[in-house]
Formats: sequence, structure tokens, C-alpha cells
Amino acid sequence: MRLIKLVLILLIAFAGVAVLTAAYALLIVVPSLPKLDALVDYRPKIPLRVYTADNVMIGEFGEERRDFVPIKQIPEVMKKALLDTEDERFYRHNGVDYVGVARALVSNIIHFGHGQGASTITMQVARNFFLTREKTYSRKLNEIMLAYRIESELSKDQILELYMNQIYLGERAFGFATAARTYFNKPIHELTIAEAAMLAGLPKAPSTINPVANPKLAKQRQLHVLKRMRTLGHISSEQYAQAAEEKLDVRGYSKRITTHAEYAAEMVRKFMVSQYKEEAYSRGFNVYTTLVKTDQDAAYEAVRRGVLDYDRRHGYRGSEGHINLPDDESERDQLIAETLQKHPDSDELRAAVVLSASNKIVRAQFRSGEEIDINGEGLRFAAGHIARGENGIRKGAVIRVVRDAKKKWTISQLPQVSASLVALNAHDGSFRALVGGFDFALNQFDHVSQAWRQPGSTIKPFIYSAALEKGFAPGSLVNDAPLVIEASDNGAPAWDPQNDNGSYDGPITMRTGLKRSKNLVSIRLLRAITPSYAQDYLTRFGFDAAKHPVNLTLTLGTGSVTPLQMAGAYAVFANGGYHHQPYLIAKVTDARGNVLAQKPEDGSQETFRVIDPRNAFIMDSMMRDVTHSGTAAVAGQRLGRADIAGKTGTTSDAMDGWFAGYGSDVVAVAWMGYDQPQSLGGREFGSTLALPIWIDYMRTALRGKPDTGRPAPAGLVQVDGDWAYQEYADRGTIKSLGVEEASNPGDAIRGLWNRLFGNSPAEQLAPPPGTPRTRNRSTEPNIQSLPG
Repeated sequence: MRLIKLVLILLIAFAGVAVLTAAYALLIVVPSLPKLDALVDYRPKIPLRVYTADNVMIGEFGEERRDFVPIKQIPEVMKKALLDTEDERFYRHNGVDYVGVARALVSNIIHFGHGQGASTITMQVARNFFLTREKTYSRKLNEIMLAYRIESELSKDQILELYMNQIYLGERAFGFATAARTYFNKPIHELTIAEAAMLAGLPKAPSTINPVANPKLAKQRQLHVLKRMRTLGHISSEQYAQAAEEKLDVRGYSKRITTHAEYAAEMVRKFMVSQYKEEAYSRGFNVYTTLVKTDQDAAYEAVRRGVLDYDRRHGYRGSEGHINLPDDESERDQLIAETLQKHPDSDELRAAVVLSASNKIVRAQFRSGEEIDINGEGLRFAAGHIARGENGIRKGAVIRVVRDAKKKWTISQLPQVSASLVALNAHDGSFRALVGGFDFALNQFDHVSQAWRQPGSTIKPFIYSAALEKGFAPGSLVNDAPLVIEASDNGAPAWDPQNDNGSYDGPITMRTGLKRSKNLVSIRLLRAITPSYAQDYLTRFGFDAAKHPVNLTLTLGTGSVTPLQMAGAYAVFANGGYHHQPYLIAKVTDARGNVLAQKPEDGSQETFRVIDPRNAFIMDSMMRDVTHSGTAAVAGQRLGRADIAGKTGTTSDAMDGWFAGYGSDVVAVAWMGYDQPQSLGGREFGSTLALPIWIDYMRTALRGKPDTGRPAPAGLVQVDGDWAYQEYADRGTIKSLGVEEASNPGDAIRGLWNRLFGNSPAEQLAPPPGTPRTRNRSTEPNIQSLPG
């Protein structure tokens, strides 16, 4: 009787609790439940994604990485794997699995509130959209009541669709479609049974048991899923065995994007945020750029190779740091891992800590714990630093290693110099490739669009182009001889410009002057056409007049340009005289593929004309000489094409190295220099710094493109074996400039004196009486020669 009374009391108590709970639920919880608008009108947060023109993703921005996939497009194997693990009775219950809930309550009582959750898929949807993850009875009650409401308003397939697109699955991936691409780099419909089982095991603990963070635990979870699928009859024993043994190629988010175009992606991100503010990161915008994957990959590799080659030429600087390694192996491994976290890998340049070092072998360890040996040729670069000095290669030193062509490890280092390359379609200004630096992770400054640097001799073709409009021709003789510019009344000091190599050839043609990059020829040309005219002329090509001096140093490249400006300017010569504003974005779509914005079709091509087609033709022919028999002859030799044209550039003290040029319809500019300007080396020039990068890129960019000739436009004639404008030939082109100085040694002696003993007072070597003085021409040229 006592037992019966006890049972009755307990039943009454439970009934009372149930009635009170039901009353609480109906009177308090139900009225306060949120509306289901977020589920009925589901608008997932989909990140901003950036693609190349050939549909290769190069950037993804947003808090949540998600690809929304309708339930009908999710394969059965993926749905079965999930439901067999998370909620096998999903299609049979009404939102709450009472057996599971009872089991969870008992477990929680036994474990003092820290047991099982046993939530159904519907309950998890309720929690993920509306509730927190705290384990309390009030939260569970809210979860149950929400589940009932969700089941009353949505179909089972709708609920499962919400869950499979919303759930977090580790590695910044939300939803199973995104997880399939993140972990296995494939669309969800291509998943194998083994891969589906691996993903189905992630909801339990996505951050800690995913195959990237912990492959061992992830494998155990996968086997559990496979056993459930076999037990419930959704796979056979043979399929189970095959899936259990299948070796998975796990990528992870960091390997999802394989084409390095971070600087371009960042330009797109900034533009989209300027247009859509914070919504840019969640509305699922897709931005399609004009970049071409093969070109972008080639440009990235060319910049990296060029920078590392320069770095090797200038020697090893020493280790990046040093730590004292403990004797205990586990403590050592932990310290190495923590240290190398502060020295992230730079693509193929991997960071390691030296375990031991001798002149014959260096043993080092990666963050992963893998040990490697470096010997033989792998030590040559840093041979003078092994076991020597504070920053030498010794036990505990942090170093960089890279695999050579034979896949053997060799010591390297992170470069300090910067470089960039930009390539455009010469006919419309669209970007083909953009590499703003050696490594975006190390330096986000975009050296293509943000770096204002002195252009050096790459500015000279524009001065020559301006001279053509003033009556000069490629065959005009210009005196390549020393020249002294007297001090002016406005305080400008005397100036004694020199050629880079210190040699002078006397009277030479304009064509030869450009081919050999003769400073004195350019200076005499600029003095003849006037700096003010040249400064204004530069604006035709997209240059900023205010950033170029109105004096004779302009022709030596003492102004400021960006590589992007330079590429757009050289495109004018490449396309026959048209200037197109460079553009990167071709199209923007929403998450459903609807086009929101698109680059409009250009109007009449002639509206973009900035120079005479004859001018473009002559300049093209002169710059082809540069790349076949001039300062950049190696370009024509290595590429084996006749349509290559361009110009090298080196600034004072070799602080910047340039090459700007084109072939076929591709125009590209390569640059190298230090962010804080300093000399790149006394034996470095644009031809050794930037030209190799340019050639490496163009070798890929021009593959398969025909070697194009260019017909001479109307209005050109041959004068003494070279081209000239018809109207100037009729009236008399300028035959020579400063040639009279060849018989007057005053300036030559003055230049020699200044180079040997420094600037002398002007009266010491005053020009002899009667020496021709410079004069500016303000009328149409109809004379045969001009003095220097």
C-alpha cells in the first residue's frame, strides 16, 4: 500500500508538473514565440564572391560562407547520411521525438544538467534561427514549442532544406553544399558515400572534429555515420567496407581558392562596399572580373620568380628570429608550433625552426612537426651564415626553405623588395592580370594602383611622341653630347645631365636615341618642344599633369606614375592611338544570377582617340627596335616575336626598375623597388629587374596569339629611309637638333670638368661668343635644323 501511495503521489506530482508546464507553455511561451518570417521567407547570408572571366573564384568575403542549394538538388546519399545520424525518424514525427526527449531528460538529471540534447532536425532549425545553444529547460521548452509551430507551417522537405543550408560545418562553411566545396572542392551532387558520411558527422562538433582540424576524430565520426547507414539498410556491407577504406582528398578553406588574385579581389571588395555598404557581405553578390586565369597565374608566378631571383643575387641576410629549444620533445614541438604561427608560410616559402646545423647538413622542423634535412646545393645560398653570428643558421633559428627544381629542400628567405605586374587588353582597357605585390598576406599595399613612383626612361616614348607632333621624325638627327644647363634667374641651379653609361655618340637619329635610351637626346628634344607642351601632352595618355615637373627633368622620369597608369598609356601605342580607361569589373549579379550591373558597350572607337594613328605607328616601330636591338633586345630574342615593343626604365640610383611594353593585344607593365625607396644595386637596371618578369608573363599571355604586323596608315611617307608625316615632309621636317654643338667643344669641356671636379662657376667656362642658344618654336616647323 505504501508503494501504491508513493506511485500515486509521484503520478499526481508529475501530472501537476505537466499541467503547470503545459499552462506555462500555452500562456507564456506560445504568445512570446517569434514569427516564422525568417523561415517562410528564407534569405540566407551569402557572401560576396569574386570570379575571373572564365568563372574561377578568386575571392570570397563575408561572415558566413554559404551556397544555397534547393532540397531537390541535394543527393539522396547526403540526405540519408544526415538523417540516419541526426534524426532517423524525421519523416515520421511531428517535430519532437518524445523517446529522444525523455532520454535526454533522464541523462540531464543523472549528469546534473550536462547530458544529451537529442534535438530533432526541426528543433535544431528552431534553435539555429531563433534561440541560443545554452542547455536549460526553458530553452528546451521554447525549442519544442517552436518545432511544433514550424511543423505546422512548413513541409518536411522545406524544413530539411533550411537545415542543410543553414547549419555550420566548420572551416567557415555554412550548409552542406559549401562544405562539399570547402573540404573536397566539388559540388554536392558529386559526393561519394565516404565523403557524404564525413560531412554528415560534422554537425555534432564542427570546429573540433572536422577533417582539417582533427583528421583522426573526424574519421571516427565518419565510421559511426557509415555504421548507422549500414544498420538502417541504406548502404550494403560491401559499400560500407569500400567507403570505410576510401582515402579522402581533404582540402580545407585555405585551399579552396587556388588562383592568387588577392589584390584584384580586394579592389572589387572595396568597390562593392562603397556601393552596398555592409550588405555587400551578405546578399550573395557575384562579381565577374575581366581577369583571365592563365594570365593571372602566369603573372603571379613571374612576379614571385623575379623577386626571388633578385633576392638571391644580393645574398642571404640571416634568419628571421631565434628561440631556445627545450630538451623535452613535446615542449619543443609546442614551442616550435607557437613560434611558426607568427611566421606564416608564403606560398612555397615555408617557415621552419632549425634543430641542428653544420656545414654539411641542416635539420629543421615545420609547424606540423615534420622534419626535413637540407644539404649540398640546398646550403649554398646561406653557406656564410651557418652556425655563425646572432642571426646565423644555428639551433633554434627561424628560417625559410623552398623546394628546388629537383624537389630538394634549399634555404631561402622572405624578400624585402617589392614588385608588381599589371596586364591589360590593349583594345578595351580590360584587366587580364593584376599582381600588386609579392604576397598579399604580408603586404596589402597594391603596388599596381596605389604606388606612385618615378617612371625613369619609360616616360621617354611620350616625349618622343610629342616631338613627332612638332615636326620631328625618327630620322631627325639629335646631338648625343654633354650639355650644361645654366643657372637661371629664378634660382634653379646649373645642371649637367649625363647618359646612364657615361658615353656619348654625337649626332644620332631619334630612333637610335630611343633604342639606346640616350638621356641627352631626350633632354634636347624636350627643350625644343618645351616642358609645358610635353606636360600637357602627357594628359592625353591618362597621366596626371600635376605630378610631372615643368622642367627638363620631366623626360628623365622625375614625375610620378602608377604602374596602372603606365599600362593604360602604353596601350595607346599598342592599339593605334586610343585611350581606354582600364576596368576590372565586367558584371555583377545577385544570388539568383540576375544581372545588377554590366560594363556597357563602348560607343564609336574614334571617340577614344587621343593621338594621330601615324604617331602611334611610328612610335610602335621605334619601340620595336628597343626590344629587338636596343636596351630590351633580350625580350625579342626570348619571345621570338616581331610584334614585341616597349621601353625599359631605371630611376636615379636604381631605386626603381621598370619595363612597359606590349605584343599582339596584350600590354603589360612590370615594376620593382623598395617601399621605402633605396638603391636596388649599382649593377641593376630595368632590364635586369623588371624585364625578366615581363618576359616570363608574356611567354604565357601571347601563347597561341598570331605575330601581328601593322600596316602604315595614310599620311606617312619615307624620308631618308624612315617615316615622316606627309605635311612635315612637304614643308621640311626638322633634320637635326643641336648638331652644331658637335663642332663647339665648350659644353663637352664643361661637362667633363663638372664630372671630374664638381660644378664650376658659370663664368669659368662660359660658352664662347656666338654659341647658338636654345629657342622655343612657336610657329609651325618649316626649318631644316634647330640648335641645341
